[in-house]
Amino acid sequence: MALWSGRFTEGADAFTQQFGASLPVDTRLYAQDIAGSVAHAGMLAAQGIISAEDAAAIAEGLAAIKADIESGALAFDVQQSEDIHMAIESELTARIGDAGARLHTGRSRNDQVATDTRLYAKQRATDLMAANVTLREALMAQAEEHFDVILPGYTHLQHAQPVLLAHHLLAYVHMLARDFQRLAAARDAADACPLGAAALAGTTYPLDRFATAQALGFAHPISNSLDAVSDRDFLLDLIYACSVSCLHLSRLCEELILWSTSEFGFITLSDAYATGSSIMPQKKNPDFAELIRGKSGRVVGDLVALMVTLKSLPLAYNKDLQEDKQGAMDAADTLEDCYVCAAGMIATMTVNADAMAAQAKKGYLAATDVADYLAKKGLPFRRAHEVVGHLVLTCEQRGCDLEDLALADFQAESDLFESDIVECLNLPAIVAARTTYGGTGHDAVRVQLAEAQAALAADRARC
Repeated sequence: MALWSGRFTEGADAFTQQFGASLPVDTRLYAQDIAGSVAHAGMLAAQGIISAEDAAAIAEGLAAIKADIESGALAFDVQQSEDIHMAIESELTARIGDAGARLHTGRSRNDQVATDTRLYAKQRATDLMAANVTLREALMAQAEEHFDVILPGYTHLQHAQPVLLAHHLLAYVHMLARDFQRLAAARDAADACPLGAAALAGTTYPLDRFATAQALGFAHPISNSLDAVSDRDFLLDLIYACSVSCLHLSRLCEELILWSTSEFGFITLSDAYATGSSIMPQKKNPDFAELIRGKSGRVVGDLVALMVTLKSLPLAYNKDLQEDKQGAMDAADTLEDCYVCAAGMIATMTVNADAMAAQAKKGYLAATDVADYLAKKGLPFRRAHEVVGHLVLTCEQRGCDLEDLALADFQAESDLFESDIVECLNLPAIVAARTTYGGTGHDAVRVQLAEAQAALAADRARC
């Protein structure tokens, strides 16, 4: 019989019991639920609402239930309990009697589930922050190991200007550092305690909500009982952080997929992060990078689903909110798996520096520097841009590159060209010359690496 059965004359239909049950999802919250119940019982005893003996029996009984769940000795059935909260309370009462039945004094499942979910969100955000740091470490290790490697930088997926591979990889480190901040903000958003708000209006019992908040490691109790039981913004924050980070991982994996093709050949993925074909013996497919790219869509879907669920809910609690957890759990689980997979893929990939260098010599990557050469000699940049455009056209007609042109070819377009123009055609020099803060020059990238290392150390401490 359900814990709320006193007002009802018949039990739930077997189908509606199954349809309305959240137990298959919220079983994962058993540890959080037990922690919240232990804190609540301790506070009730401290306030003289239940006896110290009852509180001790509750704590002991809950500890035994937790051990049995974790050992596999205890499992729950949706035909007996619709959620983890009722399942644990029923089991507790069966084991310790009336003391267990007193546990729910001054509490509703509304504030109970909100508390459990916030505890879960805080822990999962912390887990994701740690996994984020590990991936950034892998990217930075590759950046440092291959610091001098040059590859084409792209816009519109066309060769644009030469850049250091380290500079390219650090762009993803910066994206992930922002993702870390979003995850940390989501953890902070969840760090407020709903326990004691009861169903929606508070309670007549003299609860000490500050004591339970402190016991559970929350920064403070939520100050409005209606908001305490109905707010799920913290889950939106968590899933949003997961969604943005999945988008960044999708971008990274798209490049790894392209870079591992025969057309690029920039990297070779480890066999541990690739698969073969059932029919084509020669194939080595970047399946796991593709899976990360694909899974990002589902995580974005999790965000949209919860936003639509919440958009029209009146205060305070509504059963719709039962749908809040599955998407958040999926988003967090998926992102963590993607972080782990991406970190392994990055750490074990082989960088083919020669292939990158060969491609960096194609596509007239020195063109901007040749235009800058003329501008520095006084020619307006727009005119310099036009002059170099003519030179590129000449190269296309001849089937050569800028470095293949003779000095006379340059001087035919502008008498400002002198023999030192060859220095503007040297790719390492082109890269090294970009010394402005944030640029791809060696000195500038060393600064970026140092800053990224400092940020990483600070974030590692926050995990």
